[in-house]
Amino acid sequence: MRRWCGPLGLLFTAIAVNCLLGFHAWYSDTAEAKVDESYKNTLLLQRVIELVRQEYVDPTKTSYKDLTYSALKGILSSLDPHSQFLDEESFAEMQKDTRGEFSGLGIVVGMRDGNVIIIAPMEDTPSSRAGILPGDRILKIDGKTTEKMGLNRAIKRLRGSRGEKVKMTLMRSAEGKPDDVFDVELTREIIKVATVKEVRLLPAEMTGTDKIGYIRLEQFGENSPMEMERALARLESQGMEALVLDLRNNPGGLLDSAVEIAGAFLPPNTVVVSTQGRTPQQSYEYRSRNGRRHPNYPITVLINGYSASAAEIVAGALKDMRRALILGETSFGKGSVQSVQDLGNGVGLRLTTARYYTPSRKTIHEVGIAPDIYAPVTEKEERQLVAARNPRLLTSEEQTQIRTLRDTQLDRAVASLKGVRIHTQRQNGPDYRARQARNTP
Repeated sequence: MRRWCGPLGLLFTAIAVNCLLGFHAWYSDTAEAKVDESYKNTLLLQRVIELVRQEYVDPTKTSYKDLTYSALKGILSSLDPHSQFLDEESFAEMQKDTRGEFSGLGIVVGMRDGNVIIIAPMEDTPSSRAGILPGDRILKIDGKTTEKMGLNRAIKRLRGSRGEKVKMTLMRSAEGKPDDVFDVELTREIIKVATVKEVRLLPAEMTGTDKIGYIRLEQFGENSPMEMERALARLESQGMEALVLDLRNNPGGLLDSAVEIAGAFLPPNTVVVSTQGRTPQQSYEYRSRNGRRHPNYPITVLINGYSASAAEIVAGALKDMRRALILGETSFGKGSVQSVQDLGNGVGLRLTTARYYTPSRKTIHEVGIAPDIYAPVTEKEERQLVAARNPRLLTSEEQTQIRTLRDTQLDRAVASLKGVRIHTQRQNGPDYRARQARNTP
């Protein structure tokens, strides 16, 4: 190792000392500037609150709690549609939402192009029984416009106690026709969240001699992995040879449930999804824990423009790991992470702290998951398929049309699985093995 000595060494020492002193002075100035900026803006907020308390015309609206809560709600809502200050009522409701039962209307809403829209009506709930469909735009809630309401305030207005009524003004776009604006009044009730639906082997007229299972997953709740395991065990006991996993109109839910369900089809310790935020604590890889628990049968996952969040995580993982074909339309693109912090005294904070990335490091947020096989349907066909789950709401003429309606995306999913099975059988057959043996040195 070289050591500098003499005049040249002294010169380098002097330069180093000056650099360190300069960095220390710059760092101190920067830190002081940040403290000064923080103090000035905090003081400004405090002055405004005191001014409102002293001079606002209606003193019933100017308690410290009201003004502080309003300020916090404004701060969080200005960041993005998903960040939110949770007052006592909102925090309590949030804790109930994924536990399998809550009071509400049975709809999942989101923001698209600045509008509050229906992502999915939950089956056998007030919303689905009223004929509400994915893509319906909410114009008013109890007479109040949603134009500048924002997602979090809209959700709060839609929630309430069992037996209470809420009136919504909806707009439904129809191809080639003027937009239909209509009112609907719903009564809130206890919503029991059964997330796995329509567990069945598809009929032979669709699949021929192949035994193809079908599972529709409505959302990702606390009990979804257990429900999914039961559904798969039931179909596998019936000889299932391939699977269609339907995530269309699935608005998402719990991250842990998505990781566990995707991981059931992947090898142990496989990255299912990763997050990346500003701090090291927000950058994390979520891996399959128990690994593949089911036979390596072919899988096709159905998605559409209303498949969001946890549904996109599952589709993205199975696509990247080449475990499933993804068929349908590009998903919604809700790929941000909200961390919930308990602030004490019954209030909390939901804050966007990171974004989701698929195993191949592709972003989900505002991009979505692109299908391997693009299979679009018209808006009319998509809504007819949702309406078909509630035939009692349809006229006799509509019921006749529904009976003859083909689910073209499901048909293509079945065709893709049959093609994969034929290819696999040819590869694994005696002729293929003999060719491989001849070509082996």
